[in-house]
Amino acid sequence: MFKTNTYFEDKVISIAFENEEGKATVGVMAPGTYTFGTTTVEFMTVISGSMEVQLKGASDWKTYNPYETFKVAADSSFDVKVVSDTSYKCVYK
Repeated sequence: MFKTNTYFEDKVISIAFENEEGKATVGVMAPGTYTFGTTTVEFMTVISGSMEVQLKGASDWKTYNPYETFKVAADSSFDVKVVSDTSYKCVYK
């Protein structure tokens, strides 16, 4: 069964599912700046659009475009800036 999650006043919406990769979500982000916390390792892949990402403890921002993936440590956080509607897939390990 799918589970829908909404965050940041419905500006980020995701659908949770499970497959051969394990637990995952696919979702969309409206333009804005967001901070997400993690409990597991996360592999985030941009599907469309782009996002600027600053991992916890990093001083720089890195831009990720379609088909690019970044890894976030467990029990951490990361900041995201989105300038246009952006879709993503996140796999939890």
